[in-house]
Amino acid sequence: MNRPLTPARPAYLRVVRASAWYDLAVTAGFATPWTYTLVHNALSSLGDSLGLGLLPALDPWQTLYANLMGSVVIVWAALRIVRPLPLHGLLDGIARILFSSWMAYALAHDAPRILWPFLTAEIAWGIVQLAPWRPNGHTTLVDDPVGPADGRPLGAAGR
Repeated sequence: MNRPLTPARPAYLRVVRASAWYDLAVTAGFATPWTYTLVHNALSSLGDSLGLGLLPALDPWQTLYANLMGSVVIVWAALRIVRPLPLHGLLDGIARILFSSWMAYALAHDAPRILWPFLTAEIAWGIVQLAPWRPNGHTTLVDDPVGPADGRPLGAAGR
């Protein structure tokens, strides 16, 4: 019998880590002004060739916000890669709801449609990470005697 994917299960922690690798791959280019210029030009060119629209022209404010977002996401991804915890999956799922909301808002206000694949990925990662947390009476942080994700037995915290 298959056991459900719960936040305490190793399979859930693999999902948390995989979502972090996705974030790192997608946002690393946003972290510096030089790499963001390359990513911006590539996305704009791709959007134009696919008929999904051009990105707005680069300006210092857009670059600053892209760099801030890229920097924060890289650090958040690194934490989830090095030390994936169930709580990280929950918080990342909540962050993806927020990111998805603002992407949908941008699309509703005529943002280039090249944003659709990113919105789709955000929603998918959010669902995968939040679904095990739904209140069904079976999902807990720890559902077996092995203990927390670090492998310590129950009650061994702080020893």
